[in-house]
This record gives sequence, C-alpha cells and structure tokens, in this order.
Amino acid sequence: MSPAGCKAARCRVLGRAHANQHGRSLRPCIACFSLGSRRAVTPDELVTVRSELYRRALELIPGGVNSPVRAMKAVGLDEPFFVARGEGAVLEDVDGNRYLDWVLSWGPLLFGHADPETVEAVRDAALRGTSFGAPTAAEVELAAEIVDAVPSIEKARLVSSGTEASMSAIRLARGFTKRDRIVKFAGCYHGHVDSLLASAGSGLATLSIPSTPGVPTAVTADTIVVPYNDADAVADAVMRYGEGLAAIVVEPIAGNMGVVPPVDGYLELLRQLCDASGALLVFDEVITGFRVARGGAQERYGVTPDLTILGKILGGGMPLAAFGGRADVMDRLAPVGPVYQAGTLSGNPLATAAGLSVLRRLRDPSVYEELERRGARLQAGLEDGLAGFGRVRRVGAMLTLFMTDAPIRSFDDVQRCDTERYGALFRHLLARGIYVAPSQFEAMFLSLAHGDDEIDRTIDAVRAFFESAD
Repeated sequence: MSPAGCKAARCRVLGRAHANQHGRSLRPCIACFSLGSRRAVTPDELVTVRSELYRRALELIPGGVNSPVRAMKAVGLDEPFFVARGEGAVLEDVDGNRYLDWVLSWGPLLFGHADPETVEAVRDAALRGTSFGAPTAAEVELAAEIVDAVPSIEKARLVSSGTEASMSAIRLARGFTKRDRIVKFAGCYHGHVDSLLASAGSGLATLSIPSTPGVPTAVTADTIVVPYNDADAVADAVMRYGEGLAAIVVEPIAGNMGVVPPVDGYLELLRQLCDASGALLVFDEVITGFRVARGGAQERYGVTPDLTILGKILGGGMPLAAFGGRADVMDRLAPVGPVYQAGTLSGNPLATAAGLSVLRRLRDPSVYEELERRGARLQAGLEDGLAGFGRVRRVGAMLTLFMTDAPIRSFDDVQRCDTERYGALFRHLLARGIYVAPSQFEAMFLSLAHGDDEIDRTIDAVRAFFESAD
C-alpha cells in the first residue's frame, strides 16, 4: 500500500523509500503533493530512478522519444513523464499526476485538450472512413477557410507536417524563380529539411548541435544564414547573392528560439529586398498562424509574403499542415505545373475535420480579444515577479520567459540565457504541477482553456521561484 493520501498507481514522490512500499523502485513524481500529502517535491526528487515504461521506451525507440525535445534532458530530468490523457488546460500522466499545461502539444491546441467540438468532428469523420487517397469536400472547405483568413494565400496545398510544408514551399520557390539560393535566419527553425538545417534553433539549440550529420555539404551550399533582426546583414546578403536568390524564408515572429518579435520595420525591409531582387518572401507561420491573429503575423504586422507555411492550429491537434500563396506561384505545382509534390495522407479526412472545427470558430473576433487579455495578464504577472532575474517577450497568445536581463533581439542574445536557471525553474514548476516547455528555446502557449485562476497559479509559482533565488 502507498502512504495515506497517495492516489497514484505508482507513487514516486518519496523516491526509493516510498516506492519500496509498493515493492518496486521508481523515480519520484508529484502525486503526493498534488493529490494528498501537500508536501512540495524537491527538484532532486524529479531526477532519480528510471521507470519501467521509460526503460522499455529506450529499448524500442531511439532515446525513448519520437521528437528530441520531449526527452527533457535539457532541463535536468532523467526521464520524461508519459501522458495518459488531457482535458482543457490539464495533462494527466500514466501515474495519475495532473499538470497545468502551457505547452499544449507545442501550440496547436487553441481550445485546449480534448476540445469537445473538435473531438466530435473527428469522431463523425472517422465513422465515414479514415483515409481515402481521393479528393473530399472537406479539403475544399478547409482551403476556403485558409484563403479567407490568411492575406497572402490565394491557393493552398494541404500536407501532413510543418516540415513537409517547408520542404515543398522551398522547392516551389526555387522552381518558380528558377534560382537556387535561400536566405534564412539564425535561430529560425523550419522543420528538419536538409537544406535548412543550418544554425537552426529550437531542438538543435537545446542539444547544442549547430547542424547535423547526414546532411551533405552540397545540400546547404545554397543556404545563406544571417542574424535575425539585423537589417544590415540581410541587406548585404541580398546585395551579394540576390541575382541567384530564390527566396527569403523567415519566421515573422521567431518562436523556435523562444518568442522574439521582429524589430520595427524589419519585415517591411524583407518585403522590399525581395521585390528588388526578384526573390520570393516566404513566411513560416507554422507557430504564429491563427495564433497571434486569425491571419497570422502577416495580418498583425501588415506585411504580405508571396508564400506562407502553416501547421499546428490549422490541424486542431491532428497531423495537418499547408503551404499557400499567390495563385501564379501555386499554379507551378503538379498536376498543373512542373514542380512535383504529393502525399498519400495529404488532406486526411480526420485532420481536415479537426481543422475545420477550429478555423470556423476563429472567425469570431472575441477569440483573439480574449487571448490577448489573458496573454497580457500572464505577462504582467510574470514581469512583476521576476525581481530583475529575467525578461518576458510576448506576442498575442505566445510568450517566453528568458533567463537574462539583457535585451532579446537575436539568436545570439538567446544563447546567452542562463539555461541552468531555466532548468531549475522548470523543475520547480513541475514539482508544483505546472508544465512549461522543457527548453529555454521554446514558448508558452495560451489557450481559451487557460482561465484567470490557471494564469494566477502560474504567476504565483514563478514568483516563488525567483523569491527563493533572491
């Protein structure tokens, strides 16, 4: 029997001594604190003995996870927690521990976990068939929602992941312009596309890997990497390479090095440089699309790219992405044009059903008004409790608490953050049942499932961390 008050199937709070009462040794968790004893878990209690599930995962899956950042090594954990279910703003792991979730599957869940309308739409679609490999009416309807919402998109092509959308958009830009070179920005991540895995942020920054083995030098030879938010650097790059430049690809609001907004006039400059050189401007709005505004960052900042990459919220939590833009550019795609792109599961009926359920509700302006109010409340509360130890950057319903007192404008600035302190904050919050991104180089994502109580609980927990460090 576990101690009184512990309701977890395999309690880990007291480590080996506690677990031995169950006749097994397991790593600690937060079950007693959240469900019974009220004793806060110390950070050291979160990083001890591996669970049987994690051992099995390591035997069967490289690193035990299917995406590197999920391993949680960057924040000092010996193993990740394994999720059993989610509802609203709460995740529950396989041991029954509940976490207030600020990751939300890395951004797609604008209405929270297991949103009833989305679940019902997917269930209804599944009853009619899970995949057809043929056109459906829902694909046309979803494309119409995308075109109506996103200023730059006249036509859209549905795919299954953000990486696939990025890869296809770059190929299309090269095919349309008949040029090879691409300008990208240090710290901006566009999926694990070979030609773009150069000075990428997010998971690569977390693992301190500047690039990756397996990508031939020739593949990145036409990729020019410049600092984000540096007007002189990108202007010089276009002046030097503009004659052969196919595209400038950018996260209009960087999200994969943490939230770093563009400085005033920067996106306008990129538009001007593309117009002058004949290159296409490509906005990667996988994160920002439908999050910072219904029409994404391009609506918020009033700058229209030639092509846009979308994902995350577009699929409502299902595997779905898209790229789209000017009709004359998109019409270069097969079957009407020579640029080839295809996908067996593109426009999958379950994913399109989820996407339609979400996007139709985003026509209501009050969605973004409320997200902005909640985001401002969270930002103000966090900034009030930092006591000079950090800096918050926010745009709409996404923000990052950077462990630095210095200004944040570029990937170089982000890399100077105190990642050890961020790891300590992560463990402090997790011990109190609050789950934030297991990396300094990511964002917190607000949803309509996060109410004022959840926001204030998070603010209080963060304030307690900084007060204890004072």
